[in-house]
Amino acid sequence: MTGHRQFDESRRERGAALLIAIFALLLISVVGIALIVSSGTDSALASNYRGSTGAYYAALAGLEEGRGRLLWKNQDFINKTVANFVPSGAGTLDVHQVLYIINPVGGEAIVPNDPANPYADNEYGTEFTWGLGGATIQGPVNSDSPTGAYPGPFFKWVRINPVTEFSMGDVDVDGLGVHDKVTPLFYDGTGLNRTQTGNQALEVTTLAVLPNGAKKMLQYVVAPVSFNLSFPAALTLLGSNGNNVQFTGPNQSTFFVNGNDQFGVGTCAPGTTPVFAIGYAGGSDASGINATPAAQFPGSGGSTTAPSVGNVVVPSAFQTPVALNSYLQNIVSNADATLSPMPPAATALGSQLPTTMSAYNPMTVVVNGDLDLTGWHGIGYGLLLVTGTLIYDPDATWNGIVLVVGKGDFVSTKSGTNQLNGAMLIAKTVDISGNPLATFGPSSFSQTKGTPSGYGIYYSTCNVQAAQQPSTYKVLSFREIGLAN
Repeated sequence: MTGHRQFDESRRERGAALLIAIFALLLISVVGIALIVSSGTDSALASNYRGSTGAYYAALAGLEEGRGRLLWKNQDFINKTVANFVPSGAGTLDVHQVLYIINPVGGEAIVPNDPANPYADNEYGTEFTWGLGGATIQGPVNSDSPTGAYPGPFFKWVRINPVTEFSMGDVDVDGLGVHDKVTPLFYDGTGLNRTQTGNQALEVTTLAVLPNGAKKMLQYVVAPVSFNLSFPAALTLLGSNGNNVQFTGPNQSTFFVNGNDQFGVGTCAPGTTPVFAIGYAGGSDASGINATPAAQFPGSGGSTTAPSVGNVVVPSAFQTPVALNSYLQNIVSNADATLSPMPPAATALGSQLPTTMSAYNPMTVVVNGDLDLTGWHGIGYGLLLVTGTLIYDPDATWNGIVLVVGKGDFVSTKSGTNQLNGAMLIAKTVDISGNPLATFGPSSFSQTKGTPSGYGIYYSTCNVQAAQQPSTYKVLSFREIGLAN
């Protein structure tokens, strides 16, 4: 009996091992399937991330190309293709103006203002109520990113246009509770405004589409960085109480300091409002200014019997040595060329000035020390800052701005037949040992050679403006614009 009972129990338990094996197999299969699904999900996420990242950087490349081509020094400056799109000087780009840079690949048609085009610009109409149908469209201009057989980044187009409060996403820049749709915004160095103070801000928007369909749209708001210098006189001399400015001219019939605006540059025409021939400021007086004969110093308030010499108001940044030196750091940091002559002479020569300066390539040149132009018969274009003594040879010409700030001495004992066209400012901000002064010392201009002694200084707003071409376009804001899949 006992044997039969054991046999029956063994037969009843015979299927348990099979069930356990099946259950274990199912469990392993579920785990395997889960791993496969997880791996596929990870691969999809990685692929999406790669696509999104690739599209982002392609769009960023488009933004940077657009921003870079706003700069006049760029060999592919927008204005070389679309004349005067980027206004010069105090010009303003009309709010309806739009320019496209396109980047087609393999002969594809990119027409951003065609709603039926695969790469249509559907964003513009959300920012400007008149839409692309009411815009003045310039271009398109071809991208400069393709190199040889390489297509470059896969952005499709870059749009450049003025910016308004409404186009930025209902931003109230002046706190007046109005999101203006038609007034272009300007940047004054500290913030945006609607009063046309400073430089005009622009939008740079780009669409990137990768071959796998990944898309990104990014947008900058940018503004040019320039020095924004203006001058109340052809020659401005800064001094202080007890430190009167000094001016000695050659008293020759060919020598003028002329405050009447003249000399056009490109599309810039001279203005009709004169400034003083010689202006003094900072608490100084005119007792050290020998401006004779009077007729050779024309300008605001001048006559054949009275020279145009006056007490002028300079910007707040020029009213103390500390403020002026702080302001000039912006010029120093954005210089195209810096000359730092070594002791003991600490004097740079005219032959060391950049040879690439031209009317189409004005440059900012900083000389940390004295500059001797003796024997240099060249023509300079742009902004020249000399922290030591400027030893001038009247056979040299400078078109633009000359700042002699530091030692504050301009000396000329040579003869010559050329002149300075633009504006000059002289300020003594250090003592004989190079230590900073709390108030301006007596700045000095001395040009004393007999005939021919040079033709002097002629005020020119156009040359002043040309010398201050933007050194860069500053990014004021950056955003990603959502796109429908």
